[in-house]
Amino acid sequence: MPSVEPDEKREHRIQTEIVVDAEDKEDRAMGWYYYLEETLNFPFMAKWTKKGRKSASVEEKQVEVLGMAPDDECLKDMFVEVADVNGKDDDVYSAKLSEIAAIDADTETQEAIADWLYWIARGYKF
Repeated sequence: MPSVEPDEKREHRIQTEIVVDAEDKEDRAMGWYYYLEETLNFPFMAKWTKKGRKSASVEEKQVEVLGMAPDDECLKDMFVEVADVNGKDDDVYSAKLSEIAAIDADTETQEAIADWLYWIARGYKF
């Protein structure tokens, strides 16, 4: 059961701008990928809340979101490339977009992230 109520404005945007004409999982994934790539205004600062794989531990880092991960990495989930603010210049990681909370981002970027989180919370799949 979805964890959020339907939002007609978001539903309309998803159906008419993001997954329009999608015939299969890959089409839906690429629809989301290109929507996010075009709508997110990179770079922006964010908090990355990463859950441990083997434990219930949660790690939070301030990161700079640099751009979308390569499209072939986004066929099952949406990933962005992030740089650890307190790390070395070459410390760039792929992070699930659902683990990113924008700190310093424009309205368009915040709305696009919220669209993705809505999609997940409604239980939609590629």
